[in-house]
Amino acid sequence: MQYSDYQCFRFRFDSGIAFLSINHPPINLLDDVLSQEFDKLGRELEADESVRVVVLQSALPDFFIAHSGLGRVGAASKVVSATRSFRLTQTIGERFRNMPKVTIAKIEGRARGGGSEIALAMDMCFAAVGKAIFGQPEVAVGLVPGGGSTQRLPRLIGRGRALEVLVGCNDLSAELAERYGYINRALPADELTPFVEQLAQRIASFPAHAIAHAKAAVDTGAFGDMAEGLLVEAHESDLSVASAVTQARVKEALKVGAETYEGELELDFLARLSPTRLLK
Repeated sequence: MQYSDYQCFRFRFDSGIAFLSINHPPINLLDDVLSQEFDKLGRELEADESVRVVVLQSALPDFFIAHSGLGRVGAASKVVSATRSFRLTQTIGERFRNMPKVTIAKIEGRARGGGSEIALAMDMCFAAVGKAIFGQPEVAVGLVPGGGSTQRLPRLIGRGRALEVLVGCNDLSAELAERYGYINRALPADELTPFVEQLAQRIASFPAHAIAHAKAAVDTGAFGDMAEGLLVEAHESDLSVASAVTQARVKEALKVGAETYEGELELDFLARLSPTRLLK
């Protein structure tokens, strides 16, 4: 049976549209469980000819996806291979970008780190004013984003603003994200769902082959060298994970509130981290 055995997703299908709601409390952490289900789901959707439009949203009010699980850092090898390979989050994002159907992210909570990167990989992204928050906080804990943001953000918002996001590690409101070009539109919260659903229904009513061909043509112009860029990103991210400073900083972050509901709301735990120079 299609779309069975999922713990972290709720599904609704309507007239060629697949509505996917992430439900992995308390913060939709992109851990091994959610990542593996995302990978499986992407493969199923890619092969499902009955689906023309995918809408990705969250069942949790405060979080779209918090970020990738920091537990992976401690479990990672400290020796980095010279052979470059793609990260799983990159692969998930590329599958949603490349599938011959339109993918839309609807954001009503926090989309940081890997959550921001999943949203960036979608064909379109719409967010709720006063509720949606975007950010890439990895550098603050000694990491390099490894899910696509170093490649997608410069293409969307330019080099300077991409660096502001990636090394500044500050949150962006939906309004600022729209102004920068990070997302398509910021909409009042009560208008977001009707707008996205109407757009999805409109697109799903068009010929499937025309949607697929138009998307492929646009991607060739926008992302012709994406694969090479993602391999570079993955390698630089691996090197950051292998750093002893990063390993210590991640452990400290987990002790002072990272990956807890309260700590992740405003990223207050970042202010409690020791200055980097004191970490040995």
